[in-house]
Order: sequence, then C-alpha cells, then structure tokens
Amino acid sequence: MTRSGRRLLLLAGAGVVTAGALVAVGAMAVVASAAAGRVHDLAEAPEAPVVIVLGAKVQDGRPMSFLAGRLDVGAALLRDGKARAVLVSGDANGTSGNEIAAMTEYLVGKGVARELIVGDDHGLDTYDTCVRAAQTFGVRRALIVSQDPHVTRAVALCRHAGIDADGVRGDCDCRTVTVARNTAREWLARPKAVFDMMSNRPPKVTTPATDALERALSRTSE
Repeated sequence: MTRSGRRLLLLAGAGVVTAGALVAVGAMAVVASAAAGRVHDLAEAPEAPVVIVLGAKVQDGRPMSFLAGRLDVGAALLRDGKARAVLVSGDANGTSGNEIAAMTEYLVGKGVARELIVGDDHGLDTYDTCVRAAQTFGVRRALIVSQDPHVTRAVALCRHAGIDADGVRGDCDCRTVTVARNTAREWLARPKAVFDMMSNRPPKVTTPATDALERALSRTSE
C-alpha cells in the first residue's frame, strides 16, 4: 500500500472512531436528560405502587451479586412502605438459569410475601421490561431498581414507555472488574436505548394483558 493510501486509511479509521464517540456521547446526554432528578438512593426514594426489579445473571439458582443487590433494595422498599408490590422482570430461560424463579425465591427468603411478587418471564432487556410493564401489566407509576449507571437508562426507557418512573440505586458487593465491565457496557447500551425509543419497536415477546399485578396490589389494601 502506498503512503497516501495508508494515510487515507488512517483518516477513515479516525473518522469512524470519532463518529462512534459522538454517537455514544450524544446518547449518554439524551438518557441523562430524560432521567434528570429521577434517580435516588434508598433513603430518599419516593413512593409508588410498584417496584420493578430488573433481572441479571443467576448461578445455581441463586442471584449473583448484582442481582442480589437489586433485590435487597426492592425488599427494603416494600418493607419501608414505599411500594406495595414487586414486578420481577427478566429471562425465565436465560443462559445462566431461570432469573424469575431465582428472584422470587430470594425475595421470599427476605420476608416478602409470595402473593405480592409478580414475575415477567419475558423482560429480555431493559426496553422490553419497561414496555411490557406498561402494556402487559398496566403499570403507570413505579420505582425501578438497578445499579448506577444502568438505573438512569432504565428510568429513561420506562418514562418513554409511559410509566411515571423513578429509579432507586441498587447495592452491589461487586468486584472492581465487574463494575468496570458493566460501566463500559453501558456506553454501548445507551445508543441502542435511544434507537429503541426513536423506533418504538415492539418487545421481542408480546403476551396478552394480565391483571396479575392489580390483584397483587389489591391484597395490600385488604
């Protein structure tokens, strides 16, 4: 390859990298703006009828550290009276195991009444969780739990889906490398989130509307 050809190749590569960085930064700004003032620590969390806990990997039928931290906060929100029922949303057929079953049993072990737990087996990603929460489970107001920085994207997506959502930061007794890996992944996830919001794509799995969550909420007023 000639010197001029190499120079053109380097310039093209630099252009692609720059364009990618601009897209990522722009997506970060869009998501941050949509969730501004809507993410809280547990102590400052507002009230809502429902808390949505987002799924993550399990191991041997038990939540791993990221998921356990989210579930601990979800259980605390119910215990403190800041939510009345919990929607656990994830992949019931995930590569690491049944996230919904693991989340449900963990919450029961933390003292949450089983009848207050509703599972969405088809929350295959955060966008699908939010759209299905609104369309399938009839959620209009909710808290949603995940760790920084994912919780900001979750709030933005749920608000786009028509849910008056506030985020609550999940705990995590995680290794530094795990936190770094999830933070890096967020840079890739936010452009996709913006694309999903712009396209208003349907969730990957669509199921009929259910009153399961409404029935769970009614038990807390009996």
